Amino acid sequence: MKAIVIHQYGSPDVLRYEDIPTPTIKPDQVLVKIHASSVNPVDWKIRQGLLQPLSGYNFPKVLGSDLSGEVVEVGQQATRLRVGDQVYGFVNPLFGGAYAEYVAVPAENLSYKPQNMTYAEAATVPVAGLTALQGLLDLGQLRPGQRVLINGASGGVGTFAVQIAVALNADVTGVCGTSNVDIVKRLGAHTVIDYTQEDFTQQEIQYDIIFDAVGKQSFFNCQKILQSDGIYISTLPTIDNMGATLQTLFFAGKKSKLVLAQPSRRDLDALRDLIESGKIQTVIDRTYPLNDLAEAHTYSEMGRTVGKIAITVNEGLQTISID
Repeated sequence: MKAIVIHQYGSPDVLRYEDIPTPTIKPDQVLVKIHASSVNPVDWKIRQGLLQPLSGYNFPKVLGSDLSGEVVEVGQQATRLRVGDQVYGFVNPLFGGAYAEYVAVPAENLSYKPQNMTYAEAATVPVAGLTALQGLLDLGQLRPGQRVLINGASGGVGTFAVQIAVALNADVTGVCGTSNVDIVKRLGAHTVIDYTQEDFTQQEIQYDIIFDAVGKQSFFNCQKILQSDGIYISTLPTIDNMGATLQTLFFAGKKSKLVLAQPSRRDLDALRDLIESGKIQTVIDRTYPLNDLAEAHTYSEMGRTVGKIAITVNEGLQTISID
């Protein structure tokens, strides 16, 4: 099969389009013929070698975490799925495998693809959508009527976080740059702050949840605009964020928490329900074929992506972009 392989850590130039053996499945896995994947920042951070203690030093590696495609083989214990099922989900980014024509995936990492989405659209959902959902619901315990601020509201995680919070009847404020204000409004944010014009940490308003999807602020900077029992949630496991999480763990009052997407069929089902009911759409900035992954990584690393970058694996797939 064709796959994008790295033989060393480094720049996008280390990505190679090569033939490698098709993976074999374990009893609890299925083999998925991948139709589309997407780019998440964790993918290129692994490629750069920033996570070497976790991702290891064995090569070659196939990167990639998000996927959508068709089940072509089912393990003996993976009885929930059948050959021919259209699915979406993700594999552990540290082990990767989704930048390829086929991948072996634990069945519990997958759900049925939303019927109203193309493969390319569906592939942009899992990691970013689960990060937003699990952050807001599992860590933030979001309730209707609460005041929520999403920093990085126009990015991959942020676009999902805005829509999920709106769907759950929260009062949502999105923070983004000037060129993306209209997009965030279209996603349903009740208030949009242009960070080039205003520092949201200097407001008089206080929030129940601050979801920082870009890591440009910190719990300590945001404390004064959190309610007395408010929660700051970050997607970046920096030393400062991990320290704040530990520091607030054992005390009442304001909390700092860190969200890293966890595989969950239940949560993928919940995202699919929100998508099929029209409450969530995916925002696709650009779409690249698999053999142009280096260009896709280069663009993602610029830090200006609006929504997500889709990667098509088979030719002729239709994708829908939201400008």
